[in-house]
Amino acid sequence: MDRRTSGPSSGEALLFLTDEQLRQGIEAMFFAYRGFTADPDRILADMAYGRAHHRAIHFIGRAPNTTVNNLLNLLGVTKQSLNRVLRTLIADGLVESKVGRMDKRERHLNLTQAGRTLEQTLSDAQRARMRAAFRDAGPDAVSGFRTVLEAMMDGEMRTAYAKLRDSTS
Repeated sequence: MDRRTSGPSSGEALLFLTDEQLRQGIEAMFFAYRGFTADPDRILADMAYGRAHHRAIHFIGRAPNTTVNNLLNLLGVTKQSLNRVLRTLIADGLVESKVGRMDKRERHLNLTQAGRTLEQTLSDAQRARMRAAFRDAGPDAVSGFRTVLEAMMDGEMRTAYAKLRDSTS
């Protein structure tokens, strides 16, 4: 049987998943995340960067001219942790920080050309993996996957995600 058509045909049946089925879903998420981050991890390892650097580069690229405070909210990390990452990215010429025009206390962040090139390389690797998975799973699975991910987000995260998603739609 084709796995795209196996299983319940209506969403209502999904309300009755067993603990074992949920455990399998949780484990699948863990292993999928490892696969999703594997290619960028390999690219970043050569630069002595980690996933925190990747997330910062991704979201600075997605929201040009973002503030440090906005990035803190998006990433959900401490200011100390983010400052360590930003110092490295700025020193290595991947991110530039400019003082705010209206509020001199604000720092606005943008990727440099080198930062945009690295972000493109990292995103290309992840897009290739996602594209292959989505192609294999089929269009209904793509829609369902997004629905499940959005349903798992806390309200504040869902709002931030929607704002970011809608800013480039």
